Amino acid sequence: MKSEKVGQRMSTFMKNKDMSLETLADETGLTTEFLVSVVEDNVYPSLGPLLKIARALDVRLGTFLDDQISADPLVIRESERNSELSMLRGKEKPVALKFYSLGKGKSDRNMEPFYVELLPESAQEKNLSSHEGEEFIVVQKGEVEVIYGTETYLLSTGDSIYYNSIVPHYVSCVGDKPAAIYAVLHIPA
Repeated sequence: MKSEKVGQRMSTFMKNKDMSLETLADETGLTTEFLVSVVEDNVYPSLGPLLKIARALDVRLGTFLDDQISADPLVIRESERNSELSMLRGKEKPVALKFYSLGKGKSDRNMEPFYVELLPESAQEKNLSSHEGEEFIVVQKGEVEVIYGTETYLLSTGDSIYYNSIVPHYVSCVGDKPAAIYAVLHIPA
């Protein structure tokens, strides 16, 4: 999905609900400036803020991941993966996380599965976020740092972590080599 689609979709749902950016800011707890950057400057929000936006607009997170069809069972071949979201990218920020949706196409899903590439830039800004639900992560390649509340966990290939997403958290690679994870988010209805 191209970056402008998140902002375009936000604008569409806001218009449908006759909602201003100020109202969306009030309902999400996010700043108006941040929301303007997503809508107008194509800045990618991380999953926490994106989930808050989806909740306020009464849509599923998957709505921003371009899921118009429903397939059961859904099979995603590695060669068919497309980068859906790139986090921490903005006007002057490099791409730090590349998300590949593994649930795109299954519109009735209750989980959001992703393959995520964590680039070295992900360790530069450690902005913790929180949201409803749970997350399960398995490190597929490299070394990963997970900040969870006041604790920090270092994970290597094959390691996993399962946590409540309401606790402020941040995931990044360690060192100057990219890492990769499989992540599954469960967001209660």
